[in-house]
Amino acid sequence: MLNKKRAQDNADRQTRLKAIQSKQRASDRRRTTLILGSIGAVVVAIVVSVTIVIVGQVQENQRIEALASQPIEGIEEYEDLTFNHIEGPVEYEQSPPVGGDHNAIWTNCGVYTSEIPNENTVHSMEHGAVWITYQPDLPQAEVDTLTDLVGSSGYVLLSPNAEQETPVMVSAWSIQLGVDSVDDSRLPVFLERYIQGEQSREPGAACTGGITPAA
Repeated sequence: MLNKKRAQDNADRQTRLKAIQSKQRASDRRRTTLILGSIGAVVVAIVVSVTIVIVGQVQENQRIEALASQPIEGIEEYEDLTFNHIEGPVEYEQSPPVGGDHNAIWTNCGVYTSEIPNENTVHSMEHGAVWITYQPDLPQAEVDTLTDLVGSSGYVLLSPNAEQETPVMVSAWSIQLGVDSVDDSRLPVFLERYIQGEQSREPGAACTGGITPAA
């Protein structure tokens, strides 16, 4: 009789244990499902966010390309510029210059925090580079905006220029635009149109391997 009772007790314990284990497995499955669901939701959110950014950037690039195919308001064009290689300083009619006689060695494209030599940088523009200049008292936050505008382009120079009349100027060979704000919507359009543009006398020529003026 005692053995039967013990056997029954063992059977009852096994039944309760199985029930507890079954509930635990069900709880674990629910927890796993919730975790995977949360991870999935995060992944989907990230994918959606990245997609929105990419699509937005593509649309912005297309908008700038479309604007670059049209005349840009406010640009000044200069004709009959000379292009001799000479030694020594050159007096240019514009500040910054947009072309003319220049040094045989060009300025390497990039970002500079001090003024760079006109004679070498005009040579860079002959190679298809665009030169962005700003008045030295421009706030650093706005200089940073211009630096972001340069981005990874291999054919842009950025430097201060104390003699220019407007806060920001963008210059390509024979073409120039002055603006009052770094947020002027014409700036990226100018870069799109004139970096290695039709005005370049030597498009594709290097903007590296020249001189890098000391800061």
